[in-house]
Amino acid sequence: METVDTYAQKGMDLLWVWGPKVLGALIFLVIGLWVVSRITKMSSKMMKRRNIDENLQPVLKGILNMMLKVLVVVSFIGMLGIEATSFVAILGAAGFAIGMALSGTLGNFAGGIMILLFKPFVKGDVIEASGYVGSVHEVQIFNTILKTPDNKTIIIPNGGLSSSSMINYSTEATRRVDFSFGIGYGDDVQLAKDTLNKIIEADSRILKDPAPFVRLGAMADSSLNITVRTWVKAEDYWAVHFDMNETVYDQFVKAGLSIPFPQMDVHVHQVK
Repeated sequence: METVDTYAQKGMDLLWVWGPKVLGALIFLVIGLWVVSRITKMSSKMMKRRNIDENLQPVLKGILNMMLKVLVVVSFIGMLGIEATSFVAILGAAGFAIGMALSGTLGNFAGGIMILLFKPFVKGDVIEASGYVGSVHEVQIFNTILKTPDNKTIIIPNGGLSSSSMINYSTEATRRVDFSFGIGYGDDVQLAKDTLNKIIEADSRILKDPAPFVRLGAMADSSLNITVRTWVKAEDYWAVHFDMNETVYDQFVKAGLSIPFPQMDVHVHQVK
């Protein structure tokens, strides 16, 4: 029959065997978590120095912090003599299940990280994407918010936005404004070209380099179409677009040039 001294001896033996392991593991855990904290702070400073987007910094810092803490905890469990393989397998299975359930959300999350890292557009840019045109109001980690010219708010998931085609109208300092002005058959084409060149010359917003382009573009069904291509500063695009249409209409009328509309000649033959 075991006595109190026997239990005490077994307890001392266990403490002798496990005490150093537990103590060492606890010391490792405390130091490891402290090191993780220091690395996280250092990464935050490094991201600020490298001008990483402010919206992305806390996300990257959180991911790094979580991964390092998981690594420290797994190592701590291994130091206690507990088989860590099963623990890692459980974590992997749980992560896989969560990933499958949140596949769309994780795709938007990954897309947001890619957009914030590579910056195909920034706040204030005018872009065309997913069938919408608007200025970028905010780039979030899951969605990008656009404001349309008529003050509508468009929310586009980042997953599709990062993996599909997009037009950024604000990347370049200048843009080309294209026009096609029709005159009637029988009108003086050279007069129309001279009139257009005078209008272009009088508009200080239209750049001289690259030089404007004015040529007869097509002999259409109901009109002679003159193609006009001019270059302007990006911020003057729409103003020049609308002003040019109004001015051309007014000057064509004054010059006696007709502005045709679709028409069809019908010939009627009398059958006896």
